[in-house]
Amino acid sequence: MNIMGQLALIFGLSLVGEGVAALLPVSFPSSVISMVLLMALLLTGVIKDKHIKTVSNFLVANMAFFFIPSFVGIVEHGTLLKSQALPLLVIVGLTTPVVYLVTGWTVQLLMLRRRKGEGK
Repeated sequence: MNIMGQLALIFGLSLVGEGVAALLPVSFPSSVISMVLLMALLLTGVIKDKHIKTVSNFLVANMAFFFIPSFVGIVEHGTLLKSQALPLLVIVGLTTPVVYLVTGWTVQLLMLRRRKGEGK
């Protein structure tokens, strides 16, 4: 698939995530919905990794540029963050190990599934 097709596929999934998030009765990040949808489509084989590989590799390689607007926002609202420093530190301190654990377990699960698939 060409680069424009890959971009269209990724942006299309993002748009679907936006639509699903708008329909939900609770607030939920559309980006998370889009990623879960993409993962489900990849796992079921509806979308092959080759269908998004070129654009995905480019986005991952240039990921640092996507954090610049967030950093500028943090600098602009530094006084607000200072007043909420303790709650933010507690949240970061508690959620960081959880993210590490979930990531590790997910990688182990995927490696196990891959090994079982190769053993067939």
